[in-house]
Amino acid sequence: MAGPETVELFTDGACRGNPGPGGWGALLRFKGQERELYGFEPDTTNNRMELTAAIRGLEALKRPCRVDLTTDSQYLRKGVTEWMENWKRRGWKTADKKPVQNRDLWEELDALLQKHEVAFHWIRGHSGHAENERADALANRALDEAQNRVD
Repeated sequence: MAGPETVELFTDGACRGNPGPGGWGALLRFKGQERELYGFEPDTTNNRMELTAAIRGLEALKRPCRVDLTTDSQYLRKGVTEWMENWKRRGWKTADKKPVQNRDLWEELDALLQKHEVAFHWIRGHSGHAENERADALANRALDEAQNRVD
């Protein structure tokens, strides 16, 4: 559970088709206050939306913070906690010497992780976790609003 000086960040991404139109959502909570963020990309992937949700949530912080980031994305969590240091050491290459996918977003996220003390927590998606469901709803709201602008 977050302490009094810890920001809670709940993130999710959604894609209709993969690749296809995508949305991301982030819910920030600090000292009882909440802020919802969401956005849309017309042609993207689910993994890019998961990364973007975390980036936009961390970007919204005005000063260095301790952050508990909860995600349903193993790609995001493992990317940061297991893979990123090796990717950087190898010049953003995978173990089999291929370029890391979504390098632009990983580098953006890496820069933000240097500013904040972030603990990553994984939860199963669509399992009734209230804040994850809200982040998912925000990602889908971005998609719905974009679709309605086109219709």
